[in-house]
Amino acid sequence: MPQHTRPRPICGHCDGFPTVTITTGTRTPDGQRQTITANCPACRGTGHTTPAARAHSRIGA
Repeated sequence: MPQHTRPRPICGHCDGFPTVTITTGTRTPDGQRQTITANCPACRGTGHTTPAARAHSRIGA
């Protein structure tokens, strides 16, 4: 019997697009564009967030 896992929430900072390639504006010696890769700092390039740990509060002594 298959077990179904709940989908992890999509990162709110990058909306599920965690890695982007940015053109620097210069060209390499063979004529291609020079690019750099940037990852979302919030999800570290996964596109998903981990559910926040719930804070437990204790009532009473």
